[in-house]
Amino acid sequence: MKYAKKIVATLLLAVFMIGLGGFYQSKVFAAELNFAVKPIIPENQRDKNKTYFDLRVQPGQQQTLKLLLINDTENNVIIEPKVYTAITNVNGVADYSMEVKDHDKTLKTPITNVVKTVSEITVPAKGQVELPVEIKMPEEEFDGILLGGISLQEKEKENSNKAKDKKNVSIENRYSYVVGLVLNENDNAVEPHLELNEVAPGQMNARNVITANIQNTKPMLVNQLSIDAKVSRKGSSEVLYHAEKKGMQMAPNSNFNYPIPLEGKPLEAGDYRATITAESKGKTWTWTKDFTIKADTAEEYNKSDVTIKKDYTWYYVIGGVLLLILIALLFYFLGRRKSKDKKQE
Repeated sequence: MKYAKKIVATLLLAVFMIGLGGFYQSKVFAAELNFAVKPIIPENQRDKNKTYFDLRVQPGQQQTLKLLLINDTENNVIIEPKVYTAITNVNGVADYSMEVKDHDKTLKTPITNVVKTVSEITVPAKGQVELPVEIKMPEEEFDGILLGGISLQEKEKENSNKAKDKKNVSIENRYSYVVGLVLNENDNAVEPHLELNEVAPGQMNARNVITANIQNTKPMLVNQLSIDAKVSRKGSSEVLYHAEKKGMQMAPNSNFNYPIPLEGKPLEAGDYRATITAESKGKTWTWTKDFTIKADTAEEYNKSDVTIKKDYTWYYVIGGVLLLILIALLFYFLGRRKSKDKKQE
């Protein structure tokens, strides 16, 4: 029996993304979503002009937020709401739509611990419903912000063709609407602080990289972040690998692996030193970190790197040597045969 495989590409279309110091709303195209979303802004909204939730809350406070879901189609729409804690993805972007098992160790209270909603809601054809989102704040006051998003995605429909052909691979674009959520209890100033954790070899998209794990240890967004990273052999000033990127952003109490690409070069075993500088709004952090690439690790990654050109020189050399040996043996036996023939004459 053959089974169909489906690759689902989830496109976050209408994400209220956090930009440089605030959220920026993306456009929503009716052709790509079967529903619309309108946050119902409550009284404790810090800025009524914002179209995402940016709330001043109190320790122990309980509150119900509401999102108006609108369906203008001729069919019922089943929506699956989910709450996510903001993280920083590998591109250096605050992400509100990724589910992670282990949050950063500095994050005391993930927003998913205090914000809950239903797992499924139906919006009738040509109708609208209010989605309740429950907030229950911890009793202990905190400085800074809790940051996350409420993701709304239409439930995947059953596909009767799934069990037809194992070789058929279909791509289905699924769109999500994500509403940003910021929870804040006071105006106490929080100073940004970044740390460099592990530097190690790795792979991204089947390509060798050196990854530097950068950590935001504070409950605040780090905006306009620039990182410049250089890798040299330990004891040498020659820069082997270099990566620089600007305009990044880190979610509160999060970390991400900043990639330093090798640009098709194979990893080589040895001792290395990474020198990294990060800057954000006048704050600068500089780190130096030594690390080692083991021979077996380099060999493993090099085998699976799709950009490394395989070197077949030794195969050609060995093949050439074997060919010469065969030719020499052939001449040897032919020479002996001629000698025997002459003796017999």
